[in-house]
Amino acid sequence: MLRHFGVLLLPLCFFLVDPAWGSDEFEGRRLYPTVKWIALDDLHTRRGDVEVVDVRSRYEFETLHITGALNLPIGEPGFGEQVRTLRAGSGKPIVFYCNGRTCMKSYQAVLAAEKEGVQDVFAYDAGVFDWVKRYPDQSEMLGQSPVDPARLIGKEAFAAHTLSPEAFEQRISAGTLVLDVRDRYQQEGTSLFPAVQVSVPLDNKALKRYVDQAKREGRTLLIYDAAGHQVRWLQYYLEAEQVPAYFFMEGGAKAYYDRMIADLIGKKR
Repeated sequence: MLRHFGVLLLPLCFFLVDPAWGSDEFEGRRLYPTVKWIALDDLHTRRGDVEVVDVRSRYEFETLHITGALNLPIGEPGFGEQVRTLRAGSGKPIVFYCNGRTCMKSYQAVLAAEKEGVQDVFAYDAGVFDWVKRYPDQSEMLGQSPVDPARLIGKEAFAAHTLSPEAFEQRISAGTLVLDVRDRYQQEGTSLFPAVQVSVPLDNKALKRYVDQAKREGRTLLIYDAAGHQVRWLQYYLEAEQVPAYFFMEGGAKAYYDRMIADLIGKKR
């Protein structure tokens, strides 16, 4: 039966697109009017007839994803080639997804795939969080399924564990353990607190050593990334490990450097 929104029709490779529908709720549908999309329940209905691809970072994917999805991070080199390889091995339509309604990566993945000559590609733009809430038994968190939707971390819970750059720096003491989880390209040979911090990859196996140390010694973890976004996903691991005390730097290293520059300009004036 034909619906008004993002639904699969027969044949499967045809999706109805009404760019005007939900333009306020799904801003990406207005910004990317040529991208074909599929709605939450329609994706669930046709789950076995499509290839579902998570285009977020590997760490985000390993933290939370749709069961059975493939991970092809759009931010890594070779994305187009990987999509072509996937299409060569499967005749199914490809559906890309990312975090949610304000995330544009699913739309961008469709355009990138089409640029590579791959057709029958679509965006599931409601994202992973809406999927987990509706279909927890077909979701995975930290390798476990089903997922309890109550474990999804909202903005308030994240904000409760963030400190301004000033407060973060003032909190550093013998009773804390400072971790820089930026990758080596983001670090560019620099560290904010070279005398006290440890640089560690954003990888739960690598992080476990320091998480265990903090718990064993009763120390507070102080953690920063490049811009305050990646640590949102690290919070799931810290909660799963029942870390009693941890804080992130709001805005990450970028906010710290911005503050330093503002201070220098202020002094010069």
